[in-house]
Amino acid sequence: MSDQVSFTVVPEGTVTTPKGFRAGGLHCGLKKTERYDLGAILCDVPASAAGVYTLNAFQAAPLRVTQESIAHSGKLQAMIVNSGNANACTGQQGEDDARAMRAASAKALGVAEHHVGVTSTGVIGELLPMGKVLSGIEQLPAKLKLDGGEDFCQSILTTDLVQKMTCVRVVVGGKEVHIAGAAKGSGMIHPNMATMLGFMTTDVAIESEYLQLLLSRITDNTFNMITVDGDTSTNDMVVVMASGLAGGDSLHPGHPDWEAFAAGFQYVGEYLAKAIARDGEGATKLIETTVIGAESDDAARKIVKSIIGSSLVKSAVYGADANWGRIIAAVGYSGQPVNVNTVDIRLGDIAVLEQSRPVKFDEEAALVYLKTDTIQIHVNLHMGEGKATGWGCDLTYDYVRINAAYRT
Repeated sequence: MSDQVSFTVVPEGTVTTPKGFRAGGLHCGLKKTERYDLGAILCDVPASAAGVYTLNAFQAAPLRVTQESIAHSGKLQAMIVNSGNANACTGQQGEDDARAMRAASAKALGVAEHHVGVTSTGVIGELLPMGKVLSGIEQLPAKLKLDGGEDFCQSILTTDLVQKMTCVRVVVGGKEVHIAGAAKGSGMIHPNMATMLGFMTTDVAIESEYLQLLLSRITDNTFNMITVDGDTSTNDMVVVMASGLAGGDSLHPGHPDWEAFAAGFQYVGEYLAKAIARDGEGATKLIETTVIGAESDDAARKIVKSIIGSSLVKSAVYGADANWGRIIAAVGYSGQPVNVNTVDIRLGDIAVLEQSRPVKFDEEAALVYLKTDTIQIHVNLHMGEGKATGWGCDLTYDYVRINAAYRT
């Protein structure tokens, strides 16, 4: 994030706080419980849109349909999402079902079909029960409301324990504009573009090409800097919709308030990314890792991901074991340039390695620190100006329990 805070957090803000948006959710029968499993965000007008998508070769059908919609005119007016079924690896039938969701949603909401995006999350390899989905879509319009942000958040959850949403206010061209976001994700998190599913809304006026530029810019430093379990999903996607209803001139990179808006946009992305890592399946602790002194920012990012993705580092954090050897090992096998004689490592404020040599430290103090719910790992390579920060979580017995029975 920018060092200068140019935005204000809206405490109760949701994806419907920006002007022009309604949202909601309902239970249509995809989940065995009565939790909501179908939701939507609707804009009063066709909104400038941008998206980032998983680089997994087995990209789920709904992602391709959403990309097709955005490519048509750079705009979306509605996003439809179901949870409980990923509609991934489902062949031509999956493609047909995703398009049927889009067509039914367009009809129910009274918008153009190419202004509808769809996405799904849940079990891979099972066909959607389209009777339930289409029946739910018919009921959706009555569920969409100005205060429907929390209902929408419930509709996108799978193994998540908490809803994830935030909103900020920024002044652009003398007008107050809002940027809000909601996300889901708890397991199968090692994004190579974005998070499991993320939805951002804003009422700033901006063309889709500049919205895409901004989303791509912040993705590498937020959604792409988290990991829970090293698995990149087939369904990862983040979509942004900008209604433009706050008024004012259109925002662009040369606008005097571009960086202020970008800082708020970055905050929303970072907040959601950290919330996903903290809510990792079975997790009890957030691990925030910062690498500085790398040859480049890209090298620093890869080293961070190596550390937070290490099962041994994650296990040590769960056990409150100040085993810095697991951290240095992850640095070493990251595949990035490292001077083996100049590495410093700190756990919070506790130095455990300086110039690649062990430092005597207070084991009891380290134990107390590692039992807190947020653990910071600092690595300085003393090689260059590259730096990056990323977020992960500890690895617990519950992670295995949850995923051993995910389908059943």
